Amino acid sequence: MTPEEIKLSVSELFPNATYDETGEFLNVLTDSKDLKPMMIALRSKKEFDFDYLFCLTCIDWKTHLTMVYHMLSKSNNHTIVIKAKIADINKPEIETVCDIWETANFHEREVFDLFGVKFLNHPDLRRIFLDDEWDGFPLRKNYVDENMIEI
Repeated sequence: MTPEEIKLSVSELFPNATYDETGEFLNVLTDSKDLKPMMIALRSKKEFDFDYLFCLTCIDWKTHLTMVYHMLSKSNNHTIVIKAKIADINKPEIETVCDIWETANFHEREVFDLFGVKFLNHPDLRRIFLDDEWDGFPLRKNYVDENMIEI
């Protein structure tokens, strides 16, 4: 499928999705509440078959967080990026996708550890790099540490 064909198919299933086509990949923008059904469709429907989640990260925009998922279909040889906005920056939550792609398990734990995003229904959500006693989330823009140097 071409990016335009993917876009049309995704729009049929998820009419609220919007798109950013300025980068290398087709970027689908969605609300966090719509993420799980979209990811299930992208993985399970034969025309998509996004069977490989190769990057999962978070972006802190100060006013909200955005989860970013890069996926590849090895059988169809196409790539897509899904961006899900998490509006509540004080209590960021989003559904896990580790039941769809097993590799998301550790990616989500890393985002939880460094950004503080709670992945609902994650089977083992705990810190992966920092001690359990660590206070705060170092990759958040509002994070302050006494050893930080201000520029």
